[in-house]
Amino acid sequence: MANNHAEGFAAIDGVDLVAGVDTRPAQLAAFCEKHNIANGFASVADALSWGGFDAVTNVTPDGAHFATTIPVLAAGKHVLCEKPLATNAADAEAMALAAARAGVVNMVNLTYRNGAALQRAAQMVAEGAIGKIRHFEASYLQSWLTQPAWGEWSTEPQWLWRLSSAHGSKGVLGDVGIHILDFATFIAGEAAVDVSARLATFDKVPDGRIGEYTLDANDSATMQIRLEGGALGVVHATRFASGHLNDLRLRIFGDLGGLEVRSDNHVSRLYACTGTDRLTASWTEVECPPTPSIYERFIAAIREGAPAIPDFARGAVLQRLLDRAEESARRDGLVLPV
Repeated sequence: MANNHAEGFAAIDGVDLVAGVDTRPAQLAAFCEKHNIANGFASVADALSWGGFDAVTNVTPDGAHFATTIPVLAAGKHVLCEKPLATNAADAEAMALAAARAGVVNMVNLTYRNGAALQRAAQMVAEGAIGKIRHFEASYLQSWLTQPAWGEWSTEPQWLWRLSSAHGSKGVLGDVGIHILDFATFIAGEAAVDVSARLATFDKVPDGRIGEYTLDANDSATMQIRLEGGALGVVHATRFASGHLNDLRLRIFGDLGGLEVRSDNHVSRLYACTGTDRLTASWTEVECPPTPSIYERFIAAIREGAPAIPDFARGAVLQRLLDRAEESARRDGLVLPV
């Protein structure tokens, strides 16, 4: 993701990548060389002492987001932070409060907000195209535990840490579950008021451990959601969906029609069954105008002094949902090692 961020920002006119921060000297040097970054620092404190920058993009592992973001906010720097915002609601809420007090641009990188189909679907729901929402179903399907689409997970640290709670991972629930929760509730335009969940961690290697990584983070998650308007929905996410590299689905139904959003490996499409098409159960693809990337929106917000969406407050709302899902699974004894 750091490479994605660096490439995304470097492509924007007038934006300079001026420094990188990493506690690992070799990785820092290689990254700075790859992206033509002149300065490298071993800590956030060192970078802040130097101070020659306006904004930070935080692509550390989940467990480091809070500790590395709070001092940046205190220094009055704008921040784009990877999702999830934190690993618990208390930290996420503290980050949102600190950002509000600092008066800086703050965004959480919910990348699927960039999707043209998602934005158009949210607009259609807000305009009343499907009437009152009654039901929805959403999924986020990945398969990197069953096929080496992006590399061999069992030998590469960038995948192994995502399977280890000791390394700050909240499992598939925190990694991609947050995307699908945002995906569904943003399009619906309604908050989730109830959530229950089941989580499962599957045996992947003997003794559940590879080197320093204990593979105890959840691999699959299923959730039941009730929206503030009363609609019910089901949400599920997994890393074991063979044949699906990085695919999201949302089907949302109201008393006047339905919408389906499909995002297949970052290519999104929107289909609608509304108006008289309901009489014949006919679905039509909807044209969706392009939308700017989160990198472009972050820079535009800084330049224009405007609020940025999705902000840390939204990240905190989603983190509360994730915490409640985990609590539900623990309370009902449904954290299932298999």
